Amino acid sequence: MSNNEVKEKSLRLIYMGTPEFAVPALEKLVEAGWNVVAVITAPDKPQGRGQKLVGSPVKEAAEKLGLHILQPTNLKNPEFQQELKDLKADLQIVVAFRMLPEAVWNMPPLGTFNLHASLLPNYRGAAPINWAIINGEKETGVTTFFLKHEIDTGSIIFQEKITIHPEDDLGIVYEKLMTIGADLVVRTVDVISKNEVNPSIQDESKALHHAPKIFKETCKIDWTKSAESIHNLVRGLSPYPAAWTEFQGKTCKIFKTSFTKENLNDKKQGQWESDGKSFLKFQTGEGTLNVLELQLEGKKRMKIEELLRGLKI
Repeated sequence: MSNNEVKEKSLRLIYMGTPEFAVPALEKLVEAGWNVVAVITAPDKPQGRGQKLVGSPVKEAAEKLGLHILQPTNLKNPEFQQELKDLKADLQIVVAFRMLPEAVWNMPPLGTFNLHASLLPNYRGAAPINWAIINGEKETGVTTFFLKHEIDTGSIIFQEKITIHPEDDLGIVYEKLMTIGADLVVRTVDVISKNEVNPSIQDESKALHHAPKIFKETCKIDWTKSAESIHNLVRGLSPYPAAWTEFQGKTCKIFKTSFTKENLNDKKQGQWESDGKSFLKFQTGEGTLNVLELQLEGKKRMKIEELLRGLKI
């Protein structure tokens, strides 16, 4: 390793993230030899029947890597901010974390950059992967950009695109973006360390869609919509939190579907037909939705054939 490379790798980095999506980037930074002086993640949360406190996926990864961990409840707390200053970071990296106050993101001399799971400025917001699939997009990607006041609006450093295939659901696209996002974070740190970064201002004419937080009502199937749009809703919410509807008086989560543009004979929107063995089809506002995998309230997730075997239709 050259002297320049040693100097670059000695940059003091602080990494901020919480869920599984943020784990590979942290691991790859450490693997590549970067000097991560601290990891900031969410406080432990009670989980399960015993309400035992459990650390975030990023905390678990940081512990395995032997990194210094901070878990502030309030990012504006003066004691936390002083602790941050004392770490003397050159650069901060944010992947799937909460909003930062200016005093935090503006602290390091080389700034703070974020990894966002869309091709900014399109799909700014909390749920970019979900909404890209729900809206039937054929491609998406990841973006690294410098933080500024307005959320997801800072100057773009790098972008990487992927194709969304017709059969891809949220779980598949999430995995792809998590993997290429990790590589993009390492590449971004590399160019910043060499002072070779050339960020570009976001083109507001490309901010076509927003990606607001997903709520339970977002996930409810509206049978007046077309079969294709409901199929995309199912893909964009599978495996979690899952699109849902009422079926035989119970809440039914739907994970996998197919669709045709033909309508069912003599059925109104939301009405269904089944042979009681191998298929369950719903009439939509335009076309037919064929349910392939689902979970009836109180039961496990199963293929439609398995459900129909144990259910009286």
